[in-house]
Order: sequence, then C-alpha cells, then structure tokens
Amino acid sequence: MTRTDVTTTRERLLTVADEMLAEKGIRATTMSAVAERAGVSRAWLYRLFPDKNALVGAALIRLVETTWERNHAELEEIEGFESRLVAGVQIGRRAYDDPGATLMRLRSGEPEEFAAAIGVGVAGLVPDLAAFWHRYLVAAVADGEIHPDTDVDEAAEWVARVLISLGSVPGNTIDADDPRALRRHFRRYVLPALRIAPAD
Repeated sequence: MTRTDVTTTRERLLTVADEMLAEKGIRATTMSAVAERAGVSRAWLYRLFPDKNALVGAALIRLVETTWERNHAELEEIEGFESRLVAGVQIGRRAYDDPGATLMRLRSGEPEEFAAAIGVGVAGLVPDLAAFWHRYLVAAVADGEIHPDTDVDEAAEWVARVLISLGSVPGNTIDADDPRALRRHFRRYVLPALRIAPAD
C-alpha cells in the first residue's frame, strides 16, 4: 500500500469512526464495526491505530480541530470584541445542534471514556475554550478595547467560564438566545471589568 493509500485509508477510518461516535457514542463504537463499515481489514485498522483509544482519540481531535477552525472563521468576520462575545454565546448554543454537538455529548455523557481517548491535555472544556478565545483578547488589547495590562491568559479563562455559563446554564434575567440581552450583559458586567486596570 502506498503512502497515499495509507492516508486515504486512515481518513476513511476516521470518517467512519466520527459517524459511529455520533450515532452510538464511545462505548458502543468497536474496532471491528469501524473496520467493517469502512471496508478495511482489521489487520490494517490495527496497523494504523493500535487500540480503540488511539482511533477514537484521533477522530475526536480531528473533530475538535474542524469545529474550532469553523468557529474561528465565523468570528474573524466579526468586528469588535463585544460583538465577538455575543457571537461566541450563540456559537456555543448552536453547538448542541450541529456536528460539534458530538463533542459536547461525548464529553458530558461519557467523560471517562472521552478523557481516556482524547488525552488529559485536551479533555478540559475550560482550557480548550480559553485557548480558543486567547487570540481575540490579544486583538482587543491591541485595539484598545480592553486594558493594556490585562493578563490575557487569566482573562481568556474567565471569558471561557462566562461563555460556558451563559451558553449552557439557564437563568432568570438573561435570555441567552437574545443578542440584545447578551450585549447588555457584556456591556454592564464583562467589558467594564476588562477595561479597568487589573488589581493586584
């Protein structure tokens, strides 16, 4: 088998693994079922992925990268940190209804299996989302939208926690599906905190 054939076979296996993870979850996705649906011998599957965690982990990482790339492309088209925050909540809420929902379901429904497959370094939602928002905080500092002494790493983690809360935890005073309500919340609480000099 040529290098191109190996790459094509690997991609086909990952695509089938993605499909089965979306349909059945991690526990019910088996190596033999993936090989059979992909039309690949089990020997070739095990040559490319030595065990289930290796296969599922590679599929999940590919899904994470695809989801982040799509979300970055959307946010790059939006001007201003405030507008990006509003869009970020909407993207997060939409994640339950699009292919990104697979990651959310697996992470929350099968956390141990998810962590074992994807690895501890990628398993945490807050660190993932903080890393995702880091570039937009850097841009907000450069554009003078938030204080120049902002600790971007710390602020990115805080923003991630705020967005997770707004996007996934219902409340009595904020309609997370209403962009005007989100904008008002960010203007009253989040942005003022980021615009003042950080306290020691």
